[in-house]
Amino acid sequence: MTYYNEKGIKRFLNAMVFSYHGLLAAWKHEEAFRQELIVFFLAWPLAVYISSTHLELLILMGSILLVLIIEILNSAIEAVVDRAGTEYHDLAKRAKDMGSAAVMLTISLALMSWGLVIF
Repeated sequence: MTYYNEKGIKRFLNAMVFSYHGLLAAWKHEEAFRQELIVFFLAWPLAVYISSTHLELLILMGSILLVLIIEILNSAIEAVVDRAGTEYHDLAKRAKDMGSAAVMLTISLALMSWGLVIF
């Protein structure tokens, strides 16, 4: 039975299962993802309290959600690079460093967003 050639609702349901497995893998194997997810759930009530419009709430929660998304993509890059080989290679280092930079920039965006809404 192949899961990747399904059509319609079966394809959608399979995609949901694969996404769930991805979230579980991120939680199980990535400490940074766990920390950022905890920040997300701690920040949620604060965002609801301090935001005065739906747009502000979207900006606050969306900025942290974006950190989680980029962290998962960074972890995927690292997993693929590690799967390709354990020996040092400049391109492997570049890929990992660029993924890390993407996370850092997204965290910076989240901090700026929260700072602007709060102050």
